[in-house]
Amino acid sequence: MSGSLSTPTALSHEVLKAAELAARHAESADLSGRLPGEVVDALVTAGFARHFVPTRWGGRAGGFEELLDTVAAVGEGCTSAAWIAAVTSGAARMGACLPEEGQRELWSGGADTVVAGALVPAGRATAVADGWQLAGEWPLVSGADFADWALVCASAPKDVRFFAVPRRDFRVAETWRNVGMRATASNTLVMKGVFVPGHRSVPREDIWQGCAVGSPSPCHRAPLRAISGILFASPVLGAARAAVRTWSARMSGRPAADPLVLSRAEGGIESTGLLLRRAARTADAGFRDAGDLLRGPRDCALAADQLVTAVEHLFRSAGTGAQTLTDPLQRVWRDVHCAASHAALRFEGAGSAQGARLLEGGTG
Repeated sequence: MSGSLSTPTALSHEVLKAAELAARHAESADLSGRLPGEVVDALVTAGFARHFVPTRWGGRAGGFEELLDTVAAVGEGCTSAAWIAAVTSGAARMGACLPEEGQRELWSGGADTVVAGALVPAGRATAVADGWQLAGEWPLVSGADFADWALVCASAPKDVRFFAVPRRDFRVAETWRNVGMRATASNTLVMKGVFVPGHRSVPREDIWQGCAVGSPSPCHRAPLRAISGILFASPVLGAARAAVRTWSARMSGRPAADPLVLSRAEGGIESTGLLLRRAARTADAGFRDAGDLLRGPRDCALAADQLVTAVEHLFRSAGTGAQTLTDPLQRVWRDVHCAASHAALRFEGAGSAQGARLLEGGTG
């Protein structure tokens, strides 16, 4: 996309409809602990599942900047729905690293196949004839309840690998009881003695490095660590913007309303949007060097910190009335704290790596 750094992506009718539907159900979804089926269907119709699917399988091989804007738009109505939109897009992107036959099987039902990802190697795989025997329990898998496939990480005898498993071969245990992001239903995937053919497995390092098979697209060649912050920070950006809108509606006309609180929070939120847009545009252009690879995660983690701070100031200044369980501001406050705690958004690791490069004389 050309233009200024603040230029947003034009949102499609389908994305706007998904955002409106997610907002309408946000309170009930938070209380029930899951997104209603019609919201999930709307996210799929809006193109999130197919966003990073290779074009030869009917997908879009889309860009990170576009995803930033569309996920944030959904996040203005429901952080959990935006999180599901982002992580299912990202899980499908990893599928491009499978062998050709594995990709064909993964998307045999079409590009709108919903894929959930489990990145922690919580299971074990044993080599057998023509493939692997897989077993384990993978907690905190967002979207597990309605995923058509899962890409799960497990320890094998000689390395750590990812395995693509269809819904019929795993069950979901309801273990998600969280203070925030409740409607993501990030439950536990359970498998016992599941056979996975060799063509549905890939070394973890290939996914870490972006070793796509059969696709030259920058979105498939990007190393996972360099782009994961964009996926996880996008819902937080949308949620923080919702906090500004909610605070304004609540405090308008009240003597206690401090316009400086609102102005500082809104300015901080939109400045983080610029950081995230730079990270997304760098990923879309293709990483040139180590400076690009390290700056993006640093910027995303820094943005998450600043978004939490802005929402914290708004929430504390809104008074005890905002703490009512049905108040949208307290839901946003819980959600942004929960989402920003993700490993990909912790500043310590990303900041240390990028700072070390600067100390060595590298460019940031």
